[in-house]
Amino acid sequence: MQRRIYLFIVCLIMSVTACTKSDNPNNSVSSSSVAVEKSPAPDVSVASIANGSTLKLSDLKGKVVLLNFWATWCPPCREEIPSMMKLNSLMAGKPFQMVAISIDEGGKPAIESFFKETGFFLPTYLDASGTSTKSYGVTGVPESFIIDKQGVLVKKIIGGFAWDSPEAVSFIEGLMK
Repeated sequence: MQRRIYLFIVCLIMSVTACTKSDNPNNSVSSSSVAVEKSPAPDVSVASIANGSTLKLSDLKGKVVLLNFWATWCPPCREEIPSMMKLNSLMAGKPFQMVAISIDEGGKPAIESFFKETGFFLPTYLDASGTSTKSYGVTGVPESFIIDKQGVLVKKIIGGFAWDSPEAVSFIEGLMK
């Protein structure tokens, strides 16, 4: 009986850690083309939902980048958004850029509706081609990547995270030096 309870808890934790969507065509990646820690971050271009402008990751050299893949339907994503909003606020005026890439199939209307309904907001981008999810080897959401000022991927985090924790803030500020 105890073994069943233990197995149930392990399965529950694994299912909450990150969301996957098996019918997402962007989930199939080649291991040879996936972003690797301590290597240059793959350059991708994404479109802002705010104004449609294109953002190239390589244009952000000189800034620490939090690149986050998320979806409105993902419970761990929803849980980490308030901490991401707080982090973004704490980093205002510093060499920092948050890039939240939504994988929602409903695109801009789904995201705007979600933000209106929840009161949340992130600097959100779309990648219609799916190039960014492939380049970063994203298999579920949330998945986050911290990129230093030189454009090197320093950390990959799978699952929800407390971005406003003192440890996270200190780590990101340390990369700004």
